[in-house]
Amino acid sequence: MSSDIPDSLAKNIEHWTKNNRDHLDPSANPAHWAKDELTWGIFGIREVDLGSPLGEVRGLDVVELGCGTAYFSARLAKKGARPVGVDPTPAQLATARRMQKETGIVFPLIEAPGERVPLPDASFDLAFSEYGASLWAVPERWVKEAARLLRPGGRLVFMTNSNIAILCFPDVGDVTETLQRPLAGLYRTEWPEEVSVEYHLSHAAWIDLLHANGFEVERLIDVYARPDSQRHDFYGYVSPEWARKWPPEEIWTARKR
Repeated sequence: MSSDIPDSLAKNIEHWTKNNRDHLDPSANPAHWAKDELTWGIFGIREVDLGSPLGEVRGLDVVELGCGTAYFSARLAKKGARPVGVDPTPAQLATARRMQKETGIVFPLIEAPGERVPLPDASFDLAFSEYGASLWAVPERWVKEAARLLRPGGRLVFMTNSNIAILCFPDVGDVTETLQRPLAGLYRTEWPEEVSVEYHLSHAAWIDLLHANGFEVERLIDVYARPDSQRHDFYGYVSPEWARKWPPEEIWTARKR
């Protein structure tokens, strides 16, 4: 592997290859893969209920960094966007291609990491990530790539775990109501029971990184569970009761200067 690709890439490909093989992903279903409504995160919060962080996407060139099975891009395609899905895991892209064949919703899928995307400069109006590159790729590298790929005035929108959730996660088990780790030095996280590598930044570090790459932050959105939310069958490490009191997830929106 090229020396400019981080060691976390191979670990995360292994992790998602195993997940693709061993777990029934709800997105591997045509009805879920291409739903009409845009929803975010483990509790499926509607885009409109979050103040529409993506905004109007019709006619936009969109790149999804770390698309996984590409269900989010499929929904954007149904709304008139021109998405391109980028992901480093062949098994995830194979599921996406199967869903494309079953639904007839077809758009380009590219096997590549968020840290190095083989697409031209200034090709897109919108770059986004819902738990893709925003969590699994080296922040300094994927944010720089997003900036390169966007046209002037283009927008970056991404979801990741909230700071409060990460600080309250124990090494093993569900999120707690007490701090489990320091905010100081928060960056690379490896869980004892997983081979994967996640990246988490403090809010101050995210703001500095976005500014350093030519972005102006527009919004930071706390994402809570709804009153009727149920525990996720797969991502069940956060209870709805916890997530109604503290946001387990957050969405950042920024615009390229």
